[in-house]
Amino acid sequence: MSHCRLRLVLVAMFAVLVPCASIAQQPPRPNETPRAVTLTLAEYNRLLDVAARPAQGSNAPPVAAVLASADLRVRVDRDTARGVFNMTGDALRPGVSRVSLLGGATVTDANADGRPLPLVADGNAHTALVSGPGPFALTLEWGASLVFKPGRASFTLPVPKAGTARAVIDLPGEQADVHLSAGLVTRRTVADGRTIVEATLDPGSSTEIWWSMRDSAPVAAAREVRTVAEVMTLLTLGDADLRMAALVDVSVVQGELRTMAIDLPRGYEMTGLSGSTVDTSQQRDGELVLTVGDPAARSHQFLITLERPVETGAATVETRFIAVRDVQRERGEVAIEGVGTLELNAPERDGMHRIDVRELNASLQALSRLPMLSAFRYQRTATAVPALALDVKRFADAGVLAAVADRAVATTLVTSEGRALTEVSLQVQNRAQPFLKVTLPQGATMVSVEVAGEAAKPVLGSDGIRVPLLRPGFRPTGTYQVSFVYMHAGTPFGKKGEMQMTLPRMDMPVGIVQWEVFVPERYSARTVDGNAIDVSKIRDGLTGYRTYYAPSTPGSTAPKIAVADADPTGVTTGLVRGRVRDESGAVLPGVTIELSSPSFIEKGRTGVTDSQGEFVFLGIVPGNIRLTAFLSGFASISKSFSFDGSVHHEELTMRVGNISEVVTVTADAPVVDANSTRSVTFGNGVDRGYRVDREPQTVPPSQNVINLQRRTSGVLPIRVDVPRAGTVHQYVKPLVIDQETSVTLRYKRR
Repeated sequence: MSHCRLRLVLVAMFAVLVPCASIAQQPPRPNETPRAVTLTLAEYNRLLDVAARPAQGSNAPPVAAVLASADLRVRVDRDTARGVFNMTGDALRPGVSRVSLLGGATVTDANADGRPLPLVADGNAHTALVSGPGPFALTLEWGASLVFKPGRASFTLPVPKAGTARAVIDLPGEQADVHLSAGLVTRRTVADGRTIVEATLDPGSSTEIWWSMRDSAPVAAAREVRTVAEVMTLLTLGDADLRMAALVDVSVVQGELRTMAIDLPRGYEMTGLSGSTVDTSQQRDGELVLTVGDPAARSHQFLITLERPVETGAATVETRFIAVRDVQRERGEVAIEGVGTLELNAPERDGMHRIDVRELNASLQALSRLPMLSAFRYQRTATAVPALALDVKRFADAGVLAAVADRAVATTLVTSEGRALTEVSLQVQNRAQPFLKVTLPQGATMVSVEVAGEAAKPVLGSDGIRVPLLRPGFRPTGTYQVSFVYMHAGTPFGKKGEMQMTLPRMDMPVGIVQWEVFVPERYSARTVDGNAIDVSKIRDGLTGYRTYYAPSTPGSTAPKIAVADADPTGVTTGLVRGRVRDESGAVLPGVTIELSSPSFIEKGRTGVTDSQGEFVFLGIVPGNIRLTAFLSGFASISKSFSFDGSVHHEELTMRVGNISEVVTVTADAPVVDANSTRSVTFGNGVDRGYRVDREPQTVPPSQNVINLQRRTSGVLPIRVDVPRAGTVHQYVKPLVIDQETSVTLRYKRR
């Protein structure tokens, strides 16, 4: 085995030495000694293959020259497209080579590295002659005419057969719909009224480029354009700015209107432009140029909005207005409105004539959102530009009530254990207030809430209870009722002592608070302190009046009524009251009652019936009285009677009919005996007698108390000790604004 390997090594050495015989015959170099090399059989075979290959010559390039890239810049003006083609490439062969450039194009100039470039026309194609080998750079100037079709303009761009082809196309106007038949738009920008499109093209093919440009087509033998304009301007005076909205209406009398120029007032910045016939717009140096989309249209209308800052508190503001150029006649109207409370003085000048704001154009009135302060009308002349000098005086803003309650009626039931149950009912007028904040007395608990006759759920806050309200946008119904019931645990009654009662605070102004307090009948009480007014003291203190009480009839009410008696001067004044019903017997609320008499110094007195259809007039002097009732949809009714100065009650019946109908009834008033018992209608409409008395009386609960007991039936954790009777105390307090109404009673067991 070792013998065979030795022979193989010797053979390999011999094969290596034979091809290199010439090298081996050279004398050995210094420091080089022959050495043996060991090769495998595969390596030996590879060396034999390499030695057997023939020598290779140099490779010739397959083409004479190539284009590496082409950058195109094209600009369109009027009806011509012009461009510059910058191309780079390499000449691969020595000598002069032919390079194919463009086909089917008009070349106006060509150069290479600043020297003229020889071109050869080969049919529709252009071929350049370049020297090589080496790189080269070529520049061609090209031009083509635009092709116009209805609704668009276009041109055909030849693309050189290069490795890459890029183009930058500059078009007039703000074109939003530029299209290419071959290629890809990579970027689109608008600057200075022109559109610049960057695209990558398909090398070696012609690309069609088109866009919407209705005004690009040349107009031959166009008729002179004649127009008239109307400018309706709304000027709004803000706290720190001046806003102008101009509705421009241009009517074409002759020719076709393609563009129009509008002068903008100095200092203003345009914030908006809209119009169905406006195609494009361009603004520069206080001028706005509009291109219309349909030149054949005879009327063009558009809205321009502008604004400019003014110094806060400026006393005088100078302003000019929008004007349309090259019109045969321009007339306009100016309406001025202001934010906040201000006084405006704007004298007439430069053809501006003051008019009534009711004479303004309907479209201008529709633009206004604030009260009109002043209005002008003008017709612009060639020498006068419409302008105004506004003298403005501003006033501090005053607060506006978001909600108000016409009145609040409170009813309180007090037990001998000192516990009290109170219902508060308010007639609310609400504009923007979402909640009524109620601050209950300390230790009180809310029992129920009703808003406009429907149960509501109050919200407990950190500083009080919120009762939800109705407001515009949330089922508003004008004046509506809000009521709530709360319970308060106090100190039990002793043999005698003092008891303080307090109504909750409400964050809503209340015109008048009427409060009725029922004390257990086995206690007598009198008012000793508080900020509420005792009604009995007011009525008892009136000169010439007696105080009457209803008898203790179960289930009836017992309000005091004042009836006139003779005063020291011998002139008596009394009370006239009554009720209005329809033909079916139902009561009619909201009826206007007019009371007149020849004895009145003034013209008369007017009132409105309440929810029970009742009305009342106090302090009426004796004489012939005439009552007239008015209600929309019903025939008016008039009734006359002789009044003796005491108490008079009338029942009026209205029937459905024409508003102009009047029914007149004449009657004599009955004689009233103050010492006898007579029938007087009040409260819930039940006829009940009255008697003369000066001392507080034990009376049954009113209808408010009965309703309160019914509402809380099955809910109260305590028994209300007002079964059939009680001592009633009535109080009033006018104009309550976020404050408590309180009284202090001193009681004593009977």
